[in-house]
Amino acid sequence: MKAKDIAELLDEPACEHNKKEKSGCAKPKPGSTAGGCAFDGAQIALLPIADVAHIVHGPIACAGSSWDNRGTRSSGPDLYRIGMTTDLTEQDVVMGRAEKRLYHSIKQAIEDYQPPAVFVYNTCVPALIGDDIDAVCKAAQEKWNVPVVPIDAAGFYGTKNLGNRIAGDAMVRYVIGTRDKDPVPKSAEREGIKVHDINLIGEYNIAGEFWHVLPLFDELGIRVLCTLSGDARFREVQTMHQAEANMMVCSKAMLNVARKMEERYKIPWFEGSFYGITDTSHALREVARLIGDDDLTRRTEALIEREEKRVRAALEPWRERLNGKRVLLYTGGVKSWSVISALQDLGMKVVATGTKKSTEEDKARIRELMGDDVKMLDEGNPKVLLDTVAEYKADILIAGGRNMYTALKAKIPFLDINQEREFGYAGYQGMLELVRQLTLTLESPVWAAVRRPAPWATTAGELLTVNG
Repeated sequence: MKAKDIAELLDEPACEHNKKEKSGCAKPKPGSTAGGCAFDGAQIALLPIADVAHIVHGPIACAGSSWDNRGTRSSGPDLYRIGMTTDLTEQDVVMGRAEKRLYHSIKQAIEDYQPPAVFVYNTCVPALIGDDIDAVCKAAQEKWNVPVVPIDAAGFYGTKNLGNRIAGDAMVRYVIGTRDKDPVPKSAEREGIKVHDINLIGEYNIAGEFWHVLPLFDELGIRVLCTLSGDARFREVQTMHQAEANMMVCSKAMLNVARKMEERYKIPWFEGSFYGITDTSHALREVARLIGDDDLTRRTEALIEREEKRVRAALEPWRERLNGKRVLLYTGGVKSWSVISALQDLGMKVVATGTKKSTEEDKARIRELMGDDVKMLDEGNPKVLLDTVAEYKADILIAGGRNMYTALKAKIPFLDINQEREFGYAGYQGMLELVRQLTLTLESPVWAAVRRPAPWATTAGELLTVNG
């Protein structure tokens, strides 16, 4: 990828960062790729497209380090779960065999699995030696008549966020707009209800949580043409240009996709969240507003009223147990503010939140929810997290899996909220799962047990008193 292409992706006009520092993403610092490189970002952004053959062109460690770490679920194909790599070695680099290995890898993937498409991810080594993956992919596509999409996201290009945008740019450039959408099936047609089509961008179906939301759209007569990329199929990505509206679920990941689709196909978009009752209702209202169907708006309001009433009644017994509990939330992106809304719906108090991966828009929403004096953590090393827990008397740490052992060693209740989690918290139904997991975590008898003095410490103290 040329330097001007990388600069263009970094300089994202739709991102609030541009107004502040003329850069869509923070520039990488030495060692910052430990938190995810551009290749990692591109791979996890597109890996949930379940029926595609995903080939990592590079040493085998690149494929193994972060493969399938997002916890995304598929309702059908599982080809995305098979790790494919060209497994480059020093011999391939020295002898100039890397491009040949890639060509034969594409051939093997197509012949063995018959995928509707092949995605090829470039990594540092082939990028440094000058492999022309665009030419290889084009030749393979012409040979086997299967779309072969190059995703040039070598790790040294920049951060994980840049990789997300490179992946989105590849979809806009090579995939979106290459076929027409399927007609509405007869089974989906209901008397007096017009079916509308939308896309969800930056929704990854982590722990299957999108399946909590999809029935709501189905009931309203809204067809989700594609989620980019949770539980998606290649043919769905091809038809995204024919949607009536786009919802941006994770702004820092693929903001460029929503903007370019608005420029090319005149598709309006908004940013929303499915975490919490308030935000889920807001997202449904915004979809109806952008589509502009009065009947849809009326039915949306009726559905929201019914679901909010049902969920609030189901939450009432739990709310008494969680009301007033203090939370340290250390996550990033859309979750840095959307989960705050969900916790406030439960009567909990968020004492501080992490913003390392948040955009300026995310931070503005946090201030709107929590006030201008809110404690925002740009760094989340163990000392900072534990000092914040102590200072603000937090009852629980809600963060990503990498912070779990920090919390457990300090005997602090911990709930995983990031991509490795096992439970889905999106939508009205997801709120019930969130409150259940919060209560189970906070009320576990293990905390009282581990906080008691050790038996031998008590015994030793008694012996000292007697013999003193």
